[in-house]
Amino acid sequence: MTAPALDRDRTVDLAIIGGGFTGCAAALEARRRGASVCLLEAESFGHGGSGRNVGLVNAGLWLPPEAVLARMGERDGTRLIALLGEAPARVFALIARAGIACEATRAGTLHCAHSAAGLADLRERHRQGNRFGAPLQLLDAAETARRTGTTRFHGALFDPRAGTIQPLAYCRGLARAAIAAGAVLCERSPVTGLTRRDDAWLLASRGRTVRARSLLVATNAYHLGIAAPFKPDYIPVSYCQFATAPMPQAARARILPGGEGCWDTAPVMSSFRIDQAGRLLVGGIGNSEGPGAPIHAAWARRKLRSLFPDLADLPFAHAWRGRIAMTGDHVPKIVAFGPRAYACFGYSGRGIGAGTVFGTQAAVALLDEDPDALPITPIAHHAERFAGLRAAYYELGATLTHAVSPPPFGGVPSRTSPR
Repeated sequence: MTAPALDRDRTVDLAIIGGGFTGCAAALEARRRGASVCLLEAESFGHGGSGRNVGLVNAGLWLPPEAVLARMGERDGTRLIALLGEAPARVFALIARAGIACEATRAGTLHCAHSAAGLADLRERHRQGNRFGAPLQLLDAAETARRTGTTRFHGALFDPRAGTIQPLAYCRGLARAAIAAGAVLCERSPVTGLTRRDDAWLLASRGRTVRARSLLVATNAYHLGIAAPFKPDYIPVSYCQFATAPMPQAARARILPGGEGCWDTAPVMSSFRIDQAGRLLVGGIGNSEGPGAPIHAAWARRKLRSLFPDLADLPFAHAWRGRIAMTGDHVPKIVAFGPRAYACFGYSGRGIGAGTVFGTQAAVALLDEDPDALPITPIAHHAERFAGLRAAYYELGATLTHAVSPPPFGGVPSRTSPR
């Protein structure tokens, strides 16, 4: 889909900067509540991390629940765990309600143990998740092999709440639904100035002005142009993905026959899933458009061969990368940087569920002037120490790891449960 650029001055209840999951979900919710909305996207809807997402609709954060409580406190942590535990249900219900065609498959996800230590970590996550009511199932190596089609893993943690989508189609579907509901969404409309005057926010774009009572900044890891009065601070981490040509029918029937999406427990995480066309999508931390591009591409080929030797020569037809906005504590942030103004960012790789929930609830909080509607308590500011150096560290670590792993013919776990 395409939408026109901003072509005239507008006055609205809510202005939104950023056309990803957060911004589009906020626009849709605001219109559902009868508010006037103008969303400004610098490129096209889903151009940033939303459209470049892995496509796993996960519940919760990357952090296990007890770590969330330790970092956020009992009240905020418990609330966030509950809300994000329900996030996949909200995403899939929204998809159904708005009729979004995005290859939505709610068959769960598999968090796969790359080693015995990884399996121990999954056992602990299983214990903690069940303690907080999550219906997680710990699978042994044999069952994991049956579900994934590879014997490379020691076991897996299955989350039936979760699923997979085509993320760009989902984001554009949210935008289309918001437009159909009466919201004004503009592409190719970068915000070049942001000021507050006469109890309103003024957004400058393409020589025009949007005047809004309330404001949501939803740019996450793709913030452009404006630095004042607010610019999100985060650690940018690249994630690259490689999509094969459609698999042969025999392989397609054997690999992930249940339709789950997968990621692993390795320190430099990787993921894989199958799309509707039968392509296998292999992804991992790393910038496939930077100096380490050849290393990351070679890693993807070895990874494919390691997981599924019979697909060793299946060509990669597409490759892309996106940026993740990571925070030092791996907890998302909502910054209240002015009257009736929030910025939501820092999903640390869990953008589909968290972005949908944060955007929806931010719209409620702004329109009702009720901060208690937010998933977490807003803060006045957020800063990341040495963000640039830490980003370089992550990319260097991913590049060095991908240079040597996985080995071409490494040891393969047995199909029996590991000790």
